[in-house]
Amino acid sequence: MADIRITDRTIAVLQKSLDLREQKQQVIAGNIANAETPGYAARKMSFEDNLRRALKTPEISSHKTNAKHFAIGTRGISGVQADITRETDGVSFGDGNSVSVDDEMFDLAENQLLYEASSQILKKKFSMLKFAVSDGR
Repeated sequence: MADIRITDRTIAVLQKSLDLREQKQQVIAGNIANAETPGYAARKMSFEDNLRRALKTPEISSHKTNAKHFAIGTRGISGVQADITRETDGVSFGDGNSVSVDDEMFDLAENQLLYEASSQILKKKFSMLKFAVSDGR
């Protein structure tokens, strides 16, 4: 029998993207809040490559028969994590702070636009499902 799914992977990708963009918003806000802190190294968060890699990798699930066994397979989209790095190299201002408020504001605006786009696409996907379930009414 064929595997019947109501939703496709798009909803899972959009959900994970929204979660990670919210985390990125917090990282950016933390950088802006510490823009005047001497010696603070700006943090940068990226997850797009990890999400792209998870999309290309087939999801393999396994069943553990014993709690001591290691899990095998991939966790797929739900297992995607962000990479957070500290910017220690690059331009450091006189007090050792590496936060550029201009760069952070640009990242903030870009992240907000991508968050809004993802949420609008997710909203549209759910409205299409609702339309299909209600027999097109």
